[in-house]
Amino acid sequence: MARKCSTERAQLLTGGFATARKNITIQYQGRDTSEEIILSYIRSDVLNKGIKDNEITDVDIYIKPEEKTAYYVVNKEIEGSITY
Repeated sequence: MARKCSTERAQLLTGGFATARKNITIQYQGRDTSEEIILSYIRSDVLNKGIKDNEITDVDIYIKPEEKTAYYVVNKEIEGSITY
């Protein structure tokens, strides 16, 4: 039994959903944008604030499609927002 559980746990970490290619699209009132676009805008905004790419360890994002805005917090201290 333990072997089966270990095998299932390993599959979850190395295959299936964990490693599957994912595509997220946000749609609201006939408009849509992709996760990649929002992440690239956030990355550019953070880099323009003087943070180096290799210093980014944590990114929290809250998307408000009705405002076409994504709010973010980087490394639990740097806040900002972007319009997409």
